[in-house]
Amino acid sequence: MTNKFIYLTAFALAAVILSTGCAHKAPPVTPLPGPTVTDTNPNPLPPAPPINPNDNVVSTNGITEGGPWDPNQYDQDRTTLAADTIHFDFDSAVIRDSEKDNLTQVAAALQSDKTVKLMIEGNCDERGTEEYNRSLGERRAEAAREALVGMGIDPARIHTLSYGKDKPVDNGHDEAAWSKNRRDDFVLWHPKTGA
Repeated sequence: MTNKFIYLTAFALAAVILSTGCAHKAPPVTPLPGPTVTDTNPNPLPPAPPINPNDNVVSTNGITEGGPWDPNQYDQDRTTLAADTIHFDFDSAVIRDSEKDNLTQVAAALQSDKTVKLMIEGNCDERGTEEYNRSLGERRAEAAREALVGMGIDPARIHTLSYGKDKPVDNGHDEAAWSKNRRDDFVLWHPKTGA
């Protein structure tokens, strides 16, 4: 009987301890020195120019040293450099050796007319998430931009956009289509008369 009483008491005590648990209050948060997320950036970038508010695109460097690039002061020319589109391998932003002649042609067009600006549009195939393809399109456009700057083109004349997978040239769902869609398109922007 005594043993039974001891076991029942021990069991009841254990049940009380488990039911109340070992609740701990979270320790107070000690603020760290330095800026917080509510602080403003001391050197914010100016806003990117509104290339086309109806397009769902990412502008990676639409700012020139002279201020925002106003596309309303320019006419688009998608035909002059249409044959100079460059293509990329799957999941890559590395410019292939076979595409370097096309970049040379783009650089020559920019060197022959110092008044034009260039928009490089980075594109991807349909595979991958929207976010991933936007980022990859940015990297592809930036790779071409850096190559052109290396050829002596003023970086302030070159702007980049990423369309991700939103502007395929071939709507197929195989490698033949995908290889056409992994590309950078080059668009010249000529100043409007009197602009």
